[in-house]
Amino acid sequence: MDDNKILLVVEDDTGLQKQLKWGFEDYQVVLAGTREEAITALRRYMPPVVTLDLGLPPDPANASEGLKTLEEILRLAPTTKVIVVTGNDDRENAIQSVALGAYDFYQKPVDLEILKLIIDRAFQLDLLEKEKNKLQIDKKEPLSGIIAACDKMQKLSRIVEKIAPTQVTALLLGESGTGKEVFARAIHRLSERADKPFIAVNCAAIPENLLESELFGYEKGAFTGAVKQTKGKIEYADGGTFFLDEIGDLPFSLQAKLLRFIQERTIERLGGRAAIPVDVRIICATHQDIKSQIAEKLFREDLYYRISEMTLKIPPLREREGDAMLIAKTLLKRFSEENRKKISGFTEEAASAIESFHWPGNVRQMENKIKRAVIMCETATITLEDLDLSVGESDRRLPFNLKQVREEAETAAIKRTLVYCDNNISNAAKLLGVTRPTLYSLMNKYSIEI
Repeated sequence: MDDNKILLVVEDDTGLQKQLKWGFEDYQVVLAGTREEAITALRRYMPPVVTLDLGLPPDPANASEGLKTLEEILRLAPTTKVIVVTGNDDRENAIQSVALGAYDFYQKPVDLEILKLIIDRAFQLDLLEKEKNKLQIDKKEPLSGIIAACDKMQKLSRIVEKIAPTQVTALLLGESGTGKEVFARAIHRLSERADKPFIAVNCAAIPENLLESELFGYEKGAFTGAVKQTKGKIEYADGGTFFLDEIGDLPFSLQAKLLRFIQERTIERLGGRAAIPVDVRIICATHQDIKSQIAEKLFREDLYYRISEMTLKIPPLREREGDAMLIAKTLLKRFSEENRKKISGFTEEAASAIESFHWPGNVRQMENKIKRAVIMCETATITLEDLDLSVGESDRRLPFNLKQVREEAETAAIKRTLVYCDNNISNAAKLLGVTRPTLYSLMNKYSIEI
C-alpha cells in the first residue's frame, strides 16, 4: 500500500462508506466506523489524510465523540490533514474542529466531486510539506567529502560552515585517520579563497633538517646544493590556505619562526634578508595532546594560542553512532566501481562486524579493509572472511539506568538497521521485528530522521 495514497474515512453510515470508497478510487481507502476503529487504523496505516464525520457512535447526534477522535488523531499524528464532515446545521462544531487543528470541513449532503477536490488538495499539501521537510533535512547533510550521519559530525559540519568565510585560524584535533585534512579542505572550499591554492605540509613526514627550507624556501647559495632560489610551501599558498598537518611534531626550534610568521604574515627564506609578505589562511591539525606537550616544554604555549583561535575535535569512528556502516557502504560503492566488480552489499554477519569493530585506525583503516574485501570477494556480497576482521566483545560501557539503556539500544538498533536497509522502512521493520507504524512511532519518539 502506497503510504502517500492512503485515505482514512471515519464514517458510521455503511451506505455512505461504500459511496465514499467507490468515489475515491484514486486512493487506498481505509474505513472506520467508530473512534476505536479510527485510532487503530491511524496507528496501523499512518494515513496522510482523514475524513472524519463528527457524528460517531454511541451518540451520532452529539459531536463530542467526533471531536475527541479529532483531538486524538492530531495528538498521535500532528501532520495528518483531517477533513471534518458535518451535518448541514452543525457549522458551530465545524468551526470548533478547525480551531482544534482540522485541515478543513465539509457539510453534508456529500457532493463527491467537491469533497474529492478538498481531499486532493489536502494530499497535495501533504506532499509539498514532505518535500519541504526533506529539503530542510538535506541542508543538514554533512559537507561534501564528509560521510556522516551522527549528531557529533553534523554539529562539526555546521561549525565549519560558520568559520569557513572568516579568517580565523583553526586547529583540528583527532586521532590518525579521522579525516582532519578532509575538514581542512572543506573549510578552504567554503571560504573566499576557494579558487586559490590549498597547500598541505605534514610536519611528521619531513626530516627536521629539511623542514625549514620546505616551509620557508631558500636563496641561492644558502647551503650546499642550493643552486637556485626556491620558494617554500608557505609562499606557494599565497592567497589561499596553508594546512600544517601534525603540527604537534613540529620541531621546537622551528616553532618560534612559525609563530613570527603567523604574527607578522611575512617570511624570510633561508639565506635571505628580505621580509616577504604572504597572505594565507592557516589551518593546523594534530593527533597529539598539545596541552601535555606544553606542560613537558615540547610545544610553545604562545604558538598554541595563535593556532587555536577555533578548535574542532573530530571524534574517532568508534564514537560515531551509525556512521561505520554508512561509510562502509560508500567505500564499497567506490572500490567496486574502481575494480569493475558488481558487489551489492554486505552479509548480515559482515555488517555486524563492521559496526562492532573498534576501528583503531578509523576511516583510513576501514578504507584498507573494504578495498581488500572488494578484491578478495568472489560473490555478490562481502562476507566476514573477505573483511578479515577479528571482532571481540565490545568495551562500550553501558549506563546502569534501565530506561536509558533501553532507549540507547533501541536508537542504535533503529539507526544501524535503517542504514543497512538504505532507509527502506518496510525492510527495516521486518529486520527489527516490528510493524511499520511501530517503527514510525519509535523513530518519532527518538527524533530519528531519514
